[in-house]
Amino acid sequence: MSERAAIYRTSISHVRRSPLKNAFTYRSYSWYVDVDHLPQLPRPLRPLAGFRVEDHLGDPDGTLRGNVERYLATQGIGLDGGRITMLASARVFGHVFNPLSVFWCHDAAGALRCVVVEVHNTYGERHCYLLETDGTGRASVPKAFYVSPFNDVDGQYRMKLPEPGDRLAVSIVLEREGHQPFIATMDGVRHEATLRNILSAALAVPVAPLRVTAQIRWQGIKLWARRLPIIKRPHHPSQEAVQ
Repeated sequence: MSERAAIYRTSISHVRRSPLKNAFTYRSYSWYVDVDHLPQLPRPLRPLAGFRVEDHLGDPDGTLRGNVERYLATQGIGLDGGRITMLASARVFGHVFNPLSVFWCHDAAGALRCVVVEVHNTYGERHCYLLETDGTGRASVPKAFYVSPFNDVDGQYRMKLPEPGDRLAVSIVLEREGHQPFIATMDGVRHEATLRNILSAALAVPVAPLRVTAQIRWQGIKLWARRLPIIKRPHHPSQEAVQ
C-alpha cells in the first residue's frame, strides 16, 4: 500500500437557495493518492477500495497519468513529469460514483501548475474543467456541464480547491447575475491510509458510492415533489482526450 495515500473522512453539504430553498448534509470519505502510486489493499480487503483507469477521464486502456497529461496537452500545458495527485472515491464492492474528482498537477520543480476538476453526472457523462488557481486555491470558470435536472448550464462556478493537508476544504459556488443559487462544500480530516483507518471509514459509511447516488436521487425526488421545474438535458459534446 502506498505510503502517500490518505483518507479524508468528509462532511458534504449542498445548499440550494433559489428558486426553492433546500439543504442537506451527508457523511462520506475520499481517497487522496498519487496517480503513480495507487494503493493496492491486501486481497481480502480489495473489495473495499479499488482504483480503475476507466472510472476517470481518457483512454480506459491507458494510465491515469497518461490520460491527465493527454488532456492537459490539448490545453497547451505540459508537466515534464511533475507529480499528479487525485482526490476521489474508490470502487467499493465494484461500485463507484464520483460527482467530483480533483487532480492537482505539478511541474517538474514541484510547483502547482494547474488543477483539473472532473465532474460526473448520474447520466453517465463526464466533463473536465481546467483551473489555474491563485495562492489560496481559488479560480472561476464558466459552467458548461449539465449535472442536475433542476439547473441549466448558465452561470459561473467559483471554486476553492487548495491542496489537501491535515484538513480538506473544497467549495463550489454557482453564481448567476449577482446571486448564488447553489453552493456545495466538502470538508474533511486527513487520516493515513492504514488498514485500521480503511476499515473504520468503510464501516462508518458502508458502500459509500451507492449511498451517494441514493442521496442525490432522493433529493431530486423531493425537489420534483415540490414542483421545481425539470430542465431538459442538452447534448454534451465529448471533450478531446476526456471521453
